[in-house]
Amino acid sequence: MHLLIVLAHPDRRSFNGRLVDRALDFLPRLGHTVEVSDLYRQDFDAREAAWHYRRRKDQDYFDVQAEQLHASDRQDFPLDVRTELARLQRADLVILQYPMWWFAAPALMKGWIDRVLVYGETYTSAMRYERGHLQGKRAMVSITLGGPESSFAHDGRNGDIDLLLWPMHMSLRYVGLDVLPPFKAFGVNGSRSDPAGELHRQSILDAYEQRLRAIGTTAPLRFNGGSDWDEHGRLLPHAASHSLAVRHHP
Repeated sequence: MHLLIVLAHPDRRSFNGRLVDRALDFLPRLGHTVEVSDLYRQDFDAREAAWHYRRRKDQDYFDVQAEQLHASDRQDFPLDVRTELARLQRADLVILQYPMWWFAAPALMKGWIDRVLVYGETYTSAMRYERGHLQGKRAMVSITLGGPESSFAHDGRNGDIDLLLWPMHMSLRYVGLDVLPPFKAFGVNGSRSDPAGELHRQSILDAYEQRLRAIGTTAPLRFNGGSDWDEHGRLLPHAASHSLAVRHHP
């Protein structure tokens, strides 16, 4: 497979960077190829805005979807988006690597989603979920968290990690990607000079390598599809619920 790793951390020497380095070292030994989008090093602009578009459809009002569709029709994307789209199209599997900040992804990662998952090029109102343009490709979120795993349990003080990740997972599924279970690195804070903390982080790196070893055969998460909704976009009574984020009323 060819993999794209999208990294959103301001310090390449961080534990997020170490996870990327482990992937870059290990995956080629399995015969895979890998490229990295380091959003901070690339100075990627997280802001979707009118100034990115050279030939606007409407000079008086900036409608994001309308301008993205116009750029898609003309294949006239901003250079940074064009670069990322080419990487995305080359990839069989995309890994989003980032720390969880304030219970969500850093702004640069969210901006990558906003600007690169372009309306028209990666999805439309008729081509989304299992019919999205990126169908057949796979994605996985790999995140680091400072708190222990117990604090991100369903009754933990930080909230259920699976619910916290649902918006990102749903965004990836929305454009047709098969979303693999996330890799979650808990309790990674602390100095490298702390022997106990470093031993813990080394065990996480080893666990990540084992996840990467099975990445081609790992079953994706389940999501509801187009046939599960009624005309109002509500879950049909007979449809299964695969997440507490989309569920039948108790």
